[in-house]
Amino acid sequence: MIQKKFWQKEEIVLLRRMSTFFRYCLLIIVMKTSSIAYAQVQNTGWLASFNTFKLSNKTSLHFDAQLRSTDEIKNIQTVLLRPGLNYHLNPFMLATAGYGFIENRRTMQEVTGYVTEHRIWEQFIVSHKINTISTAHRFRLEQRFLPITAIENNRLQIIDRNTSHRFRYFIRNIVPLQNRNAFSQGLFFALQDEVFLNIAKQEAVNGKTFDQNRLYLALGYRLPGKIDIEAGYMNQYTSTRTSFINNHIAQLALYKRL
Repeated sequence: MIQKKFWQKEEIVLLRRMSTFFRYCLLIIVMKTSSIAYAQVQNTGWLASFNTFKLSNKTSLHFDAQLRSTDEIKNIQTVLLRPGLNYHLNPFMLATAGYGFIENRRTMQEVTGYVTEHRIWEQFIVSHKINTISTAHRFRLEQRFLPITAIENNRLQIIDRNTSHRFRYFIRNIVPLQNRNAFSQGLFFALQDEVFLNIAKQEAVNGKTFDQNRLYLALGYRLPGKIDIEAGYMNQYTSTRTSFINNHIAQLALYKRL
């Protein structure tokens, strides 16, 4: 019993130090990327649903679905479907492996169509609390199978695929605005940031290690039945081969939690 309490205390100290370290790293990255002024500006809208369904004491099913618009919300840019299988090591640690189906709108020589990217992904999530703030750290690896397209019969066709590998680090904080000592229902504030790094075969994407950064602020409401609804603003800062894109995103999201 003494050893268990000691481990829990050491685990909390480690997680707090890790949280502080990654916050500093993210602050440096955001400051550096925000200093570049020649970015192309876009305004888009995203709809997202993130779901977790219990299978047993140790396993659950992950599924998220997203719709993303083109600039000025004129068309659907991306349809994303991402199932996965979760394994719960303990109440604070979660490992997942899954598949991603991503349909992207693309234009080539004035011909527009949708082409599919396939992904295999693995992730590890560590969660903890600092006072009343709930924090989650997510480490994700992605193996991306990117389409190479050509125009055939006035349509976009996939003729081959490139592979690329990406690492993503994500930190999300939930700050209760009501019932802070035992938060199970009511208003909350969400603050998160995610960094994307191309770690292998960068030439298949933008030719760089830095891929993008997503900073997100939202106001949400926690409902009975472990459902969260939130609306917020995301700043997506993406590096292309020759420049940068600064995407201002209005997002509406639903979360089904365990």
